This record gives sequence, structure tokens and C-alpha cells, in this order.
Amino acid sequence: MRIAVVSLFPQMIHDALRIGVVGRALERGIFQIDCFDPRDYTDDIHRTVDDRPFGGGPGMVLKVEPMRSAVRDAVGVLPPGSRRVYLGADGRRFEQSMAREACAWPGLVLIAGRYEGVDERFIEQEIDEEWSIGDYVLSGGELPALVVIDAIARLMPGTLGSSESALQESFSDGLVDWPHYTRPQALEGRDVPAVLASGDHAAIARWRLQQALGRTWLRRPELLERRGMSDEERELLEEFKNERARQ
Repeated sequence: MRIAVVSLFPQMIHDALRIGVVGRALERGIFQIDCFDPRDYTDDIHRTVDDRPFGGGPGMVLKVEPMRSAVRDAVGVLPPGSRRVYLGADGRRFEQSMAREACAWPGLVLIAGRYEGVDERFIEQEIDEEWSIGDYVLSGGELPALVVIDAIARLMPGTLGSSESALQESFSDGLVDWPHYTRPQALEGRDVPAVLASGDHAAIARWRLQQALGRTWLRRPELLERRGMSDEERELLEEFKNERARQ
């Protein structure tokens, strides 16, 4: 897959993607990143990409012309069928299901906003979708772009050490993840749950599902409402609730 990022700070994108599993995936050619700086598409000595908003008010607004030229050049290096996504606070909230969907696209252009945003005519003419990573305001769209790239890259075959890792992570089945433990087995009076050291794979799988259901019920109940549960899962969750009530 090939991803292009339109950003006023392309070095921020390149530097952040050099480390960890995503950096190794880039080195192996599992996916490719290209950056396009709208300042390179200006024609004045100051490389101006923004201007004051019509109607008054604080801040500056990104101009259509340099943003549009950068996006069109980005689209030009990507395969047909690539999507153009603007990252802003008022976009559709990015979720794991969207990462899975995007992973199947031939290419993706991520446009990082800055300042007070971008001229609305740019959105109307050049953008397929608008995404947000949460209900808060950031200084720009570079961090959201990195979040989206990381989430997508992890799903690409060969990025993670085990092909099962991405399948078992939080939200892969609409649930948050179960608790994880490693050595030592006993630590300051707190032991690893005995089932995890039992060698009984069926019992371990049952415990992990129950914990994932319980944690989702405690922390993100709206996910359960959206996902639904089987009869077996309802029984597991009830057991979790009863055990918790006895503690």
C-alpha cells in the first residue's frame, strides 16, 4: 500500500515513522510513505499558505490553491481508487473498523490541517472523507495522520511478528483487550491468574474472552451495545459481574 501525507511539517511525519514496527515495515517495503508540502506549491517569496478568514475572527485559514495542488500531485503518484481523507476535529471518529477498510484500499492521501482549518471549498472539491481521532483539538493534523498510519500499517501482513497479533488486539472483535501478564509469576503478593499457567488452552481462551467482555462492560459499554453478544458471551459476562460483586 502507498500512503501520501499532505502536511506543512513533512519532517515530523518522516521522523516519527522511523521507529518501531512501523519503521521496520517501511524499511522492508510493506508500505510506502510520500509527503507533499503545500509550501512547495506557492509562488511568493514568503511561501504563503494561509490568509485571514472572511468575516473576521482569530487565527488563519489554509488557502485552497497550494493545498489543492499538493493533493493533486499526491493523488498522481498513487494507484487509481486511492481515497483522500482530511483530518480535522469535526470529522467522523476514526475506529479500528475504518483502519481495516482502509488497509484494503490501493492507496490513501491524508491531509493534515493547521491553524483554524482549511477553506471549505477545498473540502468540497478535493476530499472524499473527513476523519477525527477524538473529541479534542490539536495544533494540527500531523499527529492524527501518524495515528491513522500506525493503525493501518499494523494490519498489513508482515508488519507484526505474528499474524495473530493484529487479530487479538483491542477492538479486533469489537471488544477491548483482556489483561496480559508475564514473568515473574508472583510479584509483591499478587499472582498471575492460575488459569494462565494451567496449560489448558480451552480454559485460557474462555478466561480471556470473559475478561475482554468484562473490561468492555466496565470501560466502554457502548461497544457492547453496538456489537451484541452471543448467549455464551452473556453467561460469561454475568459470571464476571457476579465475581466482581463478591470482591
